[in-house]
Amino acid sequence: MSFLESVRIALRALTANKLRSALTMLGIIIGVGAVIALMSAGEGVSVYVEEQFRGFGSNLLFVVPGGADQATAGQPGTILGGAALTNDDVEALRDPIRAPDVVAVSPAVVETTVVATAKEDMVSRVEGVAPDYAAIRKWFPAAGEFIREADVEARSRVAVLGQDVVDELFPDNPYPLGETIKINDVLFRIIGVMESKGGSSFGSQDETVFVPLTTMQTRLVSMRSQSGEYQVSQIIVEAASKDRIDAASQQVADILRDQHEIDFSDEDDFTIFSQEDIISVFGNITNVLTTFLGAIAGISLLVGGIGIMNIMLVSVTERTREIGLRKAVGARRSDILWQFLLEAMTLSLVGGLLGIGLGALGASIISSLVEGFDAVVTPQAVILATTFSAAVGLVFGVYPARRASLLNPIEALRYE
Repeated sequence: MSFLESVRIALRALTANKLRSALTMLGIIIGVGAVIALMSAGEGVSVYVEEQFRGFGSNLLFVVPGGADQATAGQPGTILGGAALTNDDVEALRDPIRAPDVVAVSPAVVETTVVATAKEDMVSRVEGVAPDYAAIRKWFPAAGEFIREADVEARSRVAVLGQDVVDELFPDNPYPLGETIKINDVLFRIIGVMESKGGSSFGSQDETVFVPLTTMQTRLVSMRSQSGEYQVSQIIVEAASKDRIDAASQQVADILRDQHEIDFSDEDDFTIFSQEDIISVFGNITNVLTTFLGAIAGISLLVGGIGIMNIMLVSVTERTREIGLRKAVGARRSDILWQFLLEAMTLSLVGGLLGIGLGALGASIISSLVEGFDAVVTPQAVILATTFSAAVGLVFGVYPARRASLLNPIEALRYE
């Protein structure tokens, strides 16, 4: 019997019991759909995280206080071991002789606190920064101006607001230039409103208020080290190009080790990491989560395979006389084996194809529920799910098919 003839017989047998076949395929449909939807969501998370970190700027290095096992970004003050980054460190990194591959440096002091007007208030991220910050981050004011060098030198009480802060504190005024806000009960005059940057993996970047670095250090937080120097929470360094990031990182490390008088045999009291490092870490995490979610969804395929085996065993029992008759007129064991294997694989493959559609629909729903997020249905996910569904049909169809092929034709013909 030809392969096409076997497929035709398998389809005829399945369509003879449409409801039973549909219910049998349901486990495969759900399993394949879940695998594709969850893997698409995982891939979407990876793309989303990468896009958010790319939004911070390009060719960036982040320096935070503390060694690799101690580093804490964004919090002011000294940390374990008395390590700290200071204004002097920032000035040393700006030396073009010692750091030729560094094109810009911006320190930052970060604190989360209450920002208020006479009528409204909110908890916001307040950053004390230098003028280079906007250029490094590729993030500029939509109205007004950013922090200037004169503001830093004069310790001016001026502020630049993110879009979310404006929407919350000034709902009727999209560009409240010249208005005042209070940060820790200190009045600040608004000189600019930033372009909308959107959310990131750590929340919305638009919920940020920028003030001059020196004003932050002297008026809003206590930012002196044990030696009396002004500290910074982190230093953002822009390398000359993507190819020079490693060279710039080494130059920064050498300068800071010299600044902190670290002996050649001692560990760094600071940590340097790049955007690629961050993306790689998050990528590893999302890959593990995607694999884990895919494995959970794969359990549905296993359950679907058991359903296929169960229904094929019932089919063998129901068609015992048919099997005996086919053997009596010359059908070989291999013919019977292939017939039932093809029925099982057809159930699984048709269920897999319907599951692909269900998974794509699920990915679309996930994307619509999260703004700015796009669950990516990859060819790899489709191929994996389809191959897995076919394998399920093959594996779980072997036992019923073998059982059918081994039936004695005489006993099968006598079967009631």
